Amino acid sequence: MLARTETIASIADHWLAQFERALAEPDDILLKTLFRPDSHWRDVLALTWHIRTVTGLDAILRELKAHVGRANPRGFRAAPDRTAPHYVTRAGTKAIEAIFGFETTGGRGSGVLRLTPDADNGNTFKAWTLLTALDELKGFEEQAGRSRPNSKSYARDFRGPNWLDVRRADARYDDRDPVVLVVGGGQAGLSIAARLTQLQVDTLIVDREQRIGDNWRNRYHALTLHNQVQVNHLPYMPFPPNWPTYIPKDKLAGWFEAYVESMELNYWTATQFEGGAYDEREERWSVVLRRADGTKREMHPRHVVMATGVSGIANLPDVPSLRNFGGKILHSSQYDDGEAWKGKNVLVIGTGNSGHDIAQDLYSSGAKVTLVQRSPTLVVNIEPSAQLAYALYDEGPPLEDCDLITTSIPLALARKSHIHLTDQAKALDKELLDGLERRGFKLDFGEDGTGWQFKYLTRGGGYYFNVGCSDLIVEGKIGLAQFSDIAGFVAEGARMRTGDTIAADLIVLATGYKGQEHLVRKLFGEPVAARVGPIWGFGEEQELRNMFTRTAQPGLWFIAGSLAQCRIYSKYLGLQIKACEASLLPRVSTLAEIPEAVGDSY
Repeated sequence: MLARTETIASIADHWLAQFERALAEPDDILLKTLFRPDSHWRDVLALTWHIRTVTGLDAILRELKAHVGRANPRGFRAAPDRTAPHYVTRAGTKAIEAIFGFETTGGRGSGVLRLTPDADNGNTFKAWTLLTALDELKGFEEQAGRSRPNSKSYARDFRGPNWLDVRRADARYDDRDPVVLVVGGGQAGLSIAARLTQLQVDTLIVDREQRIGDNWRNRYHALTLHNQVQVNHLPYMPFPPNWPTYIPKDKLAGWFEAYVESMELNYWTATQFEGGAYDEREERWSVVLRRADGTKREMHPRHVVMATGVSGIANLPDVPSLRNFGGKILHSSQYDDGEAWKGKNVLVIGTGNSGHDIAQDLYSSGAKVTLVQRSPTLVVNIEPSAQLAYALYDEGPPLEDCDLITTSIPLALARKSHIHLTDQAKALDKELLDGLERRGFKLDFGEDGTGWQFKYLTRGGGYYFNVGCSDLIVEGKIGLAQFSDIAGFVAEGARMRTGDTIAADLIVLATGYKGQEHLVRKLFGEPVAARVGPIWGFGEEQELRNMFTRTAQPGLWFIAGSLAQCRIYSKYLGLQIKACEASLLPRVSTLAEIPEAVGDSY
């Protein structure tokens, strides 16, 4: 495939040099020779100021030419301090993968290039995928490393306030409002607040829980993370190397407290965000916060970041006969511990992660449990099958490189990869899956067989990482019933269509949550919800809708997802907010905006 005189690095360097030259030429003759017809370009703010994916040669050429005049990208070079160019197999295709750096008029960026040989053109290497991502804004670099803050202002004035005095005063907001208000103090809120703080954007997190980390601490007793520790670091502060592979919820909650202290984040606990309205003329929000003592504070941030999770409001199914039930009914978000139900009969409705974990916790506590399945569910063993998607993070590249490579995978290739991973998982888990089917459990493998991760990205659930509950179902230790076989609920439990009754003292509704748009409607009103539109799931630009980027509502942003997603995309969300504050970027997103509207400075 390679000539004797060629090396992987030289092939990548040659392509990057040709690419830079082609971008500077008035026509696209050279540019056209550098990409495969089925190539993909994903840009994360660097050239377009959007997070978007463009597919196909003609579309890529058109979009590149539309933006290079303003952004003036240049200096494309393989990054000497990153993973060296090498061969990889992505989505079943062998390619040269190279990480590179570049700069634009107003920023510096990183990218990932994948090259494959063109058999119809003398095996010339052409781009299969290209990522261009913004790392920093010139003149607005993060306060880190050699740019770390100077402490002289308080370290040498013995009569003045010390560091603690400054921190306490800063967090009280007695004499000012924050520029950014972050609603929700889980991994999403912490990640974006940390990024903005490093960019010197005044940011306050508010959370309704009594203590930092309670959004994890108050979940059911046995909960641990279902993906491995090396994937889950927060920005700037990786977990210690002696941490367990699967982090217990209380350990993570304690880390959140330490993170807030170490990263000097402003955080108000026991604070309810009651909603807000946007002032178009003043370009700011009027929001109301209710503190633990019942007092209210009106604030006027320029930006509100909703960091309340993929879904915000508990989904309670409309089952009229449930009101006939004589026992206790809990939503999974209210469930804590199974010890109180020892020797009792429990129905758990819902077969996602929460339903299975709660059923297993109740069984372990001595309850008699029946799991009720409402719809087909994807089941995958937590090891090794569920971890196949994170193999990159075990292969050795530094975390920063893994994150960039993950960001570089366009949607079409990600789908193809996950179909392959799902097939692998089905083979690995065949014995378990066969056992579940014999028990009457209805299995699903995602749209087009794309597996659990795409279930999460499209609907936020619908799968279970097996940590033992599936085995208990196969063994008959946890009962299984289909919701469609229930005629209705009576005082004693669930009356089946056969006439039998499954007795219950407790019913747990592990029925998930409503989408974020429901929370937006509740907090900001119907006009704002209509303006923003759907949140999460994939849109026309092959990206998650309204996530990590500007929305049609000025000053309203959304961040959610796994710890890894929040770590990766908080960087880009933070850069956009900083750019808005520096007047480099309009506050409203529209893919129809002309490039010049972004401003001449970047």
